[in-house]
Amino acid sequence: MSDSIKYFLPEEKIAKSWYNIVADLPAPPAPVLHPGTGQPIGPDDLAPLFPMALIGQEVSAERDIEIPKPVRDVYRMWRPSPLYRARRLEQALDTPAKIYYKYEGGSPAGSHKPNTAVAQAFYNREEGIKKISTETGAGQWGSSLAFAGALFGIEISVFMVKVSYDQKPYRRAMMETYGANCVASPSNLTEYGRAVLASDPDTTGSLGMAISEAVEVAAKNDDTKYALGSVLNHVLLHQTVIGMEAIEQMEMADDYPDIIIGCAGGGSNFAGLGFPFVGAKLRGGPAPTVIAVEPAACPSLTRGTFAYDFGDTGHFTPLVKMHTLGSTFVPPGFHAGGLRYHGMAPLVSHLLHLGEIEARAVHQNPCFEAGIQFARAEGIIPAPEATHAVRVAIDEALKCKVEGTSRTILFNLSGHGHFDMAAYDEFLSGKLEDKDYDAEKLDSALAALPEVAAE
Repeated sequence: MSDSIKYFLPEEKIAKSWYNIVADLPAPPAPVLHPGTGQPIGPDDLAPLFPMALIGQEVSAERDIEIPKPVRDVYRMWRPSPLYRARRLEQALDTPAKIYYKYEGGSPAGSHKPNTAVAQAFYNREEGIKKISTETGAGQWGSSLAFAGALFGIEISVFMVKVSYDQKPYRRAMMETYGANCVASPSNLTEYGRAVLASDPDTTGSLGMAISEAVEVAAKNDDTKYALGSVLNHVLLHQTVIGMEAIEQMEMADDYPDIIIGCAGGGSNFAGLGFPFVGAKLRGGPAPTVIAVEPAACPSLTRGTFAYDFGDTGHFTPLVKMHTLGSTFVPPGFHAGGLRYHGMAPLVSHLLHLGEIEARAVHQNPCFEAGIQFARAEGIIPAPEATHAVRVAIDEALKCKVEGTSRTILFNLSGHGHFDMAAYDEFLSGKLEDKDYDAEKLDSALAALPEVAAE
């Protein structure tokens, strides 16, 4: 059997800047609006939540934004991350396709999330912030910010979506090991959480609810800022080190992807791999097919509406134009908790609207089947979120087999599944159910989208 091939970049190749795709867009994204006035927001509107350096990155149209040396020094703990040619998987599938994957599971937290957690913690420290509140779905973001908070001396409070809090106790223990405080959301610690529990004591929670709680804490405490693990422009920006490294590693392999795949919940790891390649295309380079893969139970890109909406369920946030299922939509409790978000990053949504990327939705049983097939060939057990990318990568490779064509496939293996073995156990025992959203509740949530004056 042919061994899989690993492509390493030397440490000195750690990126010196992040890539901002806004500089290359054929049409600018829609502005962020104040929910009260309906007018574009300014830096002062965001100042209660974020340090000014991050606000500047959020609205920047500069192509290259310098990575501060202290951030690059922390990145050296796991970056540059390896790119693999999955020869064993190719042989198992008997496909003429070439399959590559960028592996982000080697970070201290086990996923891509520290790429932005470290940057956000650094900028908060530089502004003298001592406390940060945040939310987390599957726990990968919460673990990453807890890790970054420990490095930069910042107290981290995490509101973890209730269904994931119950499903993944070791993620909670990991956050607490790094020194963070983690509570199940909705909680009794905020006015919004208490209101939700009063109306629905048995709710599974959602990322939208957890965001509301974290934003409320930051808004009401002058010594606390808020950090988000996906969706916002500056978060996607920080993740582009993934794709920038991958471009160099594909050159090492003397290859270039025809198809690029990433799972998508809020959009950060998909953007991290895909945006540098999309940017190269927009500047006249090769034109790969770029696919965002989302859960069928929470299909914001394939079923949602491209419209202005709140980023949270409690309506504390500004209005952003994105593919959304409605801010009040609560997804069912499937295992890929990091993908249980009602909206998609505005920049990812904008690219789909422009026709620069594609979107697919898949159920969790086929994803876990693909995750196990990948693990048995390549040795790495993917996180449930990452299995969505694995599923479509395998589907595309099998399509090549049927067609007799050789295409180069690249996907982002955004994290390992070592804290998710209960989900794999459920699949292996035949107890894992494919969850479907409630169509009536989805229609109700979409009907309640905020009214925004015509652009």
